[in-house]
Amino acid sequence: MSNRTISLPPESVKKILVCQLRQIGDVILATPAIHLLKERYPQAEIHVLTMKINKTVLEHNPEISRLWLIDRNEHKNLLRQLSFYLTVARERFDIIVDFQQLPRMRNVVALSRFFKPSSGRQIRLTFTPPWYNKPFYTHWVDMESGYAAMSKASVLRPLGLAWDGECPKMFFTEQERQKARKELAALGVKDTHFLVTVDPTHRRKTRQWPAEHYGKLIRLASEADPRLRFLIFYGPGEEQDARAVKDAAQCDAAIFPETMYSLREMAALIEQAALHLGNCSAPRHMAVACGTPSFVVLGSTSQGWTFPSEDHIAYALKLDCQPCNENRCPRGDIACLRTLTAEKILPELQKHIDHIQRGASHAFSVHDI
Repeated sequence: MSNRTISLPPESVKKILVCQLRQIGDVILATPAIHLLKERYPQAEIHVLTMKINKTVLEHNPEISRLWLIDRNEHKNLLRQLSFYLTVARERFDIIVDFQQLPRMRNVVALSRFFKPSSGRQIRLTFTPPWYNKPFYTHWVDMESGYAAMSKASVLRPLGLAWDGECPKMFFTEQERQKARKELAALGVKDTHFLVTVDPTHRRKTRQWPAEHYGKLIRLASEADPRLRFLIFYGPGEEQDARAVKDAAQCDAAIFPETMYSLREMAALIEQAALHLGNCSAPRHMAVACGTPSFVVLGSTSQGWTFPSEDHIAYALKLDCQPCNENRCPRGDIACLRTLTAEKILPELQKHIDHIQRGASHAFSVHDI
């Protein structure tokens, strides 16, 4: 079958499997689709098949009943892989939604065909697959273009579901929030400060605004507004790049933590901030999921990753070659980022800060939850 609407009484659906293996940002962007499924089928258990690293962004989500985590180390052996896939398939899902059609996911989908739910009907839903994947699925549709979470949720159209502005979501315990507040206090961030979290690193140079530009922007912005504080994030192997931002800033407004934060710690800190500044990578999606406004510097990527709201701005130089969506610059000079100076970004950032202050969204208080 293709894209015909499915008639499925909500009370008949007991279990749903959502498949989204990677990347971290894409997993966050799958949460609006999970929400739509839970709204339509409130009695159903929603399970998620994903990589172990993504557990951190899905924890405590009340709409998810179970996480099936693929561990590259534990599941290296083919027999262990098969055993894991069979265990998942034996849950007898009424609906399976596959957002990626990756080999591991196809294995689970393929095996699930032999473990039908008690109703006898299993819906296996995905985006329009190549011919060799079609036997694994019962329904598919062409994905709609636009904001990435909307595009992902458009796979649910055969169920009569449509994205209507739902935000990605992350959920935190009060203990996690308290820990984030204590960390900020220890770093010298006060209630009178306007906290900006900064994600200046990326494994792809075509998506990483240069460290010297970030540093200069921090210096210029804090000179114009002494209330600003910039907390610089980094991940494994990124400390040198992040420290280069601090060195280029040459001011106390740039805060470089000596301890690298976990993904959840980083997200909890973003939730406490007034604004998130960074490249096109997972932390920008964390900001949306935490309700924190964002300002993103774009290189090779498009506006399709930007949540459609005035609280979320993505600035690009708008060269003829943008967006190229390439991991290596076809021109060889990465002009879209290297020639985008701090002086060009500064007035746009200041306008966005003014907008946030007018809306009083997180402004001036790291204790606002």
